[in-house]
Amino acid sequence: MAERDNRRDRRDRDETPEFADRLVAINRVSKTVKGGKRFGFAALVVVGDQKGRVGFGKGKAKEVPEAIRKATEQAKRQMIRVPLRDGRTLHHDIEGRHGAGKVVMRTAVAGTGIIAGGPMRAVFEMLGLQDVVAKSLGSQNPYNMIRATMDGLRHEASPRQVAQRRGKKVADILRKPDAEQPQPAEA
Repeated sequence: MAERDNRRDRRDRDETPEFADRLVAINRVSKTVKGGKRFGFAALVVVGDQKGRVGFGKGKAKEVPEAIRKATEQAKRQMIRVPLRDGRTLHHDIEGRHGAGKVVMRTAVAGTGIIAGGPMRAVFEMLGLQDVVAKSLGSQNPYNMIRATMDGLRHEASPRQVAQRRGKKVADILRKPDAEQPQPAEA
């Protein structure tokens, strides 16, 4: 009896949707064989917990739901954690590159919203960003745009991480250069 309850608990845990997912692109692909053409589907999915973790995956299968399932599983395995400022925007402006794709992501004040195109918007929504301005330069291929976005997000660093790496305090990192103590005037 206890074994059955364990299985039920595990099943309930697996069914709880801790991650949100967004289908970014679906593509019908064909393979020419001796008897004609065989069709399959390729899916591109972005998954995130909307609290600072995001990942993307791609899957191919003969049917659309199976391709989406494969892509979602791959995305969950490849998740990265991104530090967010106040849980709503980036800490600093970043640039990401992948192949011919280049994206520029900038911090924004509260109330700006997500100003970004297609695939980038999906990544930001799944990440939990609320205020960001982004521009895609170069490739318009959704795969390259998402990879370039993820490349930029991997380089995002919080003041705490920078301070730890430099062996300083967070206050020293965040202090403005002109806010330093004025030098006493010599008479």
